[in-house]
Amino acid sequence: MPISINPATGDIIEEYAEHTDSDIERALGNADLAYRDWRRSSLRDRSDLLMRIADGLEARKEDLGRIATLEMGKRIKEAVAEVEKCAMACRYYAEHGPQMIADDHRAGGPASENFVAYLPIGPILAVMPWNFPYWQCLRFVAPAVMAGNVALLKHASNVSRCALEIERVMLDAGAPQGVFQTLLISSSKVEGILKDRRIRAATLTGSEGAGAAVAATCGREIKTTVLELGGSDPFIVMPSADLPKAIDLGITARMQNNGQSCIAGKRFIVHADVYERYLEAYAERVEAMTLGDPMDAQTDLGPLSTQQGVADLKDQIDRSVKAGARLVAGGEAPEGPGFFYKASILADVPENAPAYREELFGPCAIMFKVTSIDEAIDLANDSDFGLGGAVFTNDRAEQDRFIRELDTGGTHINRMTASHPALPFGGVKLSGYGRELSHEGIRAFMNAKTVTRD
Repeated sequence: MPISINPATGDIIEEYAEHTDSDIERALGNADLAYRDWRRSSLRDRSDLLMRIADGLEARKEDLGRIATLEMGKRIKEAVAEVEKCAMACRYYAEHGPQMIADDHRAGGPASENFVAYLPIGPILAVMPWNFPYWQCLRFVAPAVMAGNVALLKHASNVSRCALEIERVMLDAGAPQGVFQTLLISSSKVEGILKDRRIRAATLTGSEGAGAAVAATCGREIKTTVLELGGSDPFIVMPSADLPKAIDLGITARMQNNGQSCIAGKRFIVHADVYERYLEAYAERVEAMTLGDPMDAQTDLGPLSTQQGVADLKDQIDRSVKAGARLVAGGEAPEGPGFFYKASILADVPENAPAYREELFGPCAIMFKVTSIDEAIDLANDSDFGLGGAVFTNDRAEQDRFIRELDTGGTHINRMTASHPALPFGGVKLSGYGRELSHEGIRAFMNAKTVTRD
C-alpha cells in the first residue's frame, strides 16, 4: 500500500489504495484508445494543451510545492521552483516542439523527394523517482505529448499525492482521457505492464538496479528504453578559478534538494594550489547551515526523504571513516523526530572506502586534492558513473581538455550541473543511456520513418 510520510516529522500523511489488476487493465485500454486519436491530433492542438498545462502548473505552484515538501522534504522554495521549471518545459516544447519533429528533408537521396517523418510510437510507461517528483515526470511528459504519444506513470510510492496531482493538472488543462494516467502500483507490477503489447517503450529515472530490471524486460520484449540512473558527479576546481563563485555554487550543487540529486556535485576535485583555501571556506559554510523545517524559509537543509536514506548515508560515511577517510564536518543524525542528517564533508578518502566508489545520496561532499589537470581528469573518470560534471577554470586550454576528456553526459564550465529543455540530458556508463529533453529527447520515442517519393 502506498504511504506518504512527512520526512520532517515522521508522521503518516495519507495512505492510498493500490490499483488492482483490473484498474491496470482499464488504464492500458484507455491508453490504447487515447493513442489512436492523439496520434492524429494537430501540432497546434498539442502545443495548445502544453500551454494550458503550463498555466495550470503556475496557477497552483504554491499548492503543488507544499505537497512535494510535505511528501519528500525538499525546502519549499526549491519545491515551488521545481513546479515553475515544469511550466517552463511545457512552454518550451509548445513553442519549439513542432519544428523539432517536422519532416526532415535530405539532399542527395535516390528519389525526387527524400525525407524523414518523425511519428509517435504509442503508449509509454514512465517509472519515476521521488527526489524531483514533478520535474522528472514533466520533462518526459511534455515532449511525449508533443510527439503524439500517451503516457502511464508509475511514480515512487512515497510521492503518490504528487503523482495524482500531475494527473489532475493534465485533466484540468483538457488532456483527453487516457493521454496521461497515474498508476498507484508496486514495483512488482512493472514487469507485467512492460510485457503488455500495448506498451511500446519505457523510460526510467532511478537506481542502477531498477534500470537494469526495466532494460532487461524491455530487451526481451524488443522495446525502446531511456534510462537516467545514478551519478557521482565531479566538481573540479583549478587554480585559475573564481574561488568565491566555485565555493558558492559548490554548496548549492551539493546541498540542493537536501543533497538528494543525481546530478549533485559529489566528488570535489580541487587543485593543490587552492585546496586548503577551498576546503576551509567550504567547511565554514557547511557548519553554518541551518537544519530544520523545510517549510521555514530560513532553513538551509531539510530532511532526507526516508529513514532508510538516513541509515544508508550514515553507514557509508561511518564505513568510509573506518577505512581511513577524514571527517571534516557533520557525520551524524541529530536526535529528535524526522529524517535529518547534518551537512557533512569527507576528505582524504582512500580507494577502498565506500565514499570513493559509491554514490552518496545525501548532504555529504567528498574532497580530493590533485596536483595537475591530468590527475584531475583521471580521478574524475575513475568512477562507474558518468552523468554530469562541473569544472571551474578560466584557462581556455584546460576547459577544452575537460570538455573532450571527461567521460560524462555533460560538462559545465564555470557553472554547476543543471538540466534545461533546450539541451539533451543523460549519462554514460552506469548513469544510463539515451537522452531526455531537446531534439534528442522528443525523438527518443518516435519512429524516424524514411520516406522516398518520385
